[in-house]
Amino acid sequence: MNPYEVLGISENASEEEIKRAYKEMVKKYHPDKYQNNPLADLAEEKLQEVNEAYDMLMKNGNAGGGSRRGGTPDYMQVRRLIDANRLGEAENILNGTRDRSAEWFFLAGMVSYKKGWYDDARNKLQTAAEMDPGNVEYSQAYGRIINMGGQFRNQAYGRGYNSQGNDDLCCQALQCYICADCCCDCI
Repeated sequence: MNPYEVLGISENASEEEIKRAYKEMVKKYHPDKYQNNPLADLAEEKLQEVNEAYDMLMKNGNAGGGSRRGGTPDYMQVRRLIDANRLGEAENILNGTRDRSAEWFFLAGMVSYKKGWYDDARNKLQTAAEMDPGNVEYSQAYGRIINMGGQFRNQAYGRGYNSQGNDDLCCQALQCYICADCCCDCI
């Protein structure tokens, strides 16, 4: 993938030109424009490609045709490792750098998510989204993990105590017994 072609700019584009092109592409492929549209999946793929191109140019210091800044990990390599489920290698690369950019938090959050460490993933994705609020990929990932937590809560309420009322008389009796046992030594 040539990030300059994806964003529709020349290889000598300035940082401002890259940012302008990125914003235009995000508006063009934003998910809100494609709700209930058969092209939604295609637009989402294109938006991800745009985000990757932008990250490649900006986060790795390639604006204006320059080279990567020293000490910054190859985030595209980390993304490939995560996609290949080689989480240990991806984590080693991330932990081996002092750069704690929004992209770093996003990728570290994705590693945690794939490992099943949802609280850590939520915290890191939230940090990434707060550090770069204009990045749709970060915001979407954070929103998905928040929604996932809501689904677990809704399922849990269906299996136990429900604060909005419970018609199960046996359950109510056990709750009363437990409360009485806590308050009185006579039971």
